[in-house]
Amino acid sequence: MIEDKNPKRTPLSELGEFKLIEHLTEHFKIEQKSTIKGIGDDAAVLSYGKKQIVVTTDLLVEGVHFDLSYVPLKHLGYKAVMVNLSDVYAMNAKATQITVSIAVSNRFPLEALEELYAGISTAAKLYNVDVVGGDTTSSTSGLIISITAIGEVEKGNEVLRSGAKPNDLLVVTGDIGGAYMGLQVLEREKEVFKVNPNSQPDLSMYTYIVERQLKPEARKDIVELLKQLDVKPTSMIDISDGLSSEVIHLCKQSKVGVDVYENKIPLDPQVISTCEEFNIDSTTVALNGGEDYELLMTISQEDFPKIKGNPNLTVIGYMTEEERGMHLVTRAEEKIPIIAKGWNALND
Repeated sequence: MIEDKNPKRTPLSELGEFKLIEHLTEHFKIEQKSTIKGIGDDAAVLSYGKKQIVVTTDLLVEGVHFDLSYVPLKHLGYKAVMVNLSDVYAMNAKATQITVSIAVSNRFPLEALEELYAGISTAAKLYNVDVVGGDTTSSTSGLIISITAIGEVEKGNEVLRSGAKPNDLLVVTGDIGGAYMGLQVLEREKEVFKVNPNSQPDLSMYTYIVERQLKPEARKDIVELLKQLDVKPTSMIDISDGLSSEVIHLCKQSKVGVDVYENKIPLDPQVISTCEEFNIDSTTVALNGGEDYELLMTISQEDFPKIKGNPNLTVIGYMTEEERGMHLVTRAEEKIPIIAKGWNALND
């Protein structure tokens, strides 16, 4: 048999993160009765009697997900935990434990790792989760952090991405776009520092958005709030890759369409002013920025009176039949198809 000297090579950037996951895992079959939901949601759901266990994991790689020239190690440790807890809360679950694994190069002294773990410890304490294990190994290319988060939810209370129905309301927590604009400010100051290492950046005008980038908070409070309001979302996801990507995930998994209203998207005044300064459209930032770790959910219209006027929750659209497609309704009342231009770690 003649060996093919030029086997097919498909660049990973052609697929993007989510299509790559789909492609690599499409042949995995669920064999265990305890596996309720496998790959394809914010977290896996496992059933052990009355309680469901949720499990999620995330990998942060130096040079891809973070830049240590402006990210303090303590903040990085804190954020690494938040990224994972956010996925647990997106399942309407309570986070209970995490494991922490790191690969580290010899350019990091012990004191640097102590800083990193101080951030992890602070996050675990504030969010009442136990650090129950992990692994450490060496790396030839900087720092890699992998955290697995475990949570629990009463049977029947878990919320997947697949439960949205036409006429449900699309609701977002907090405000969005801040983390992306914080990153723009930090990147700009990094370039200024390269030219003039003596310059001291004044970030006082950008406190909120820089904190949104360096020290995000996962929305544990929303899971508790929804319980108090007696509202169970029909679907939910966290906003890690940008509003447009997450809206598309909900629509595809639930087989529905959506109309998102541009004038309803919640933006902090600091986001709006910084967008003007950078000459970037604020709606584009909200749709495609990512890393806000807010929660995006759909709720039944019957539950609207329960959330009406709540400062934590904003209705930004409503779900339609699948054949009507996914659209942004602009301030000028034009309908534009929503496409995912969110952050993709696999792009060159």
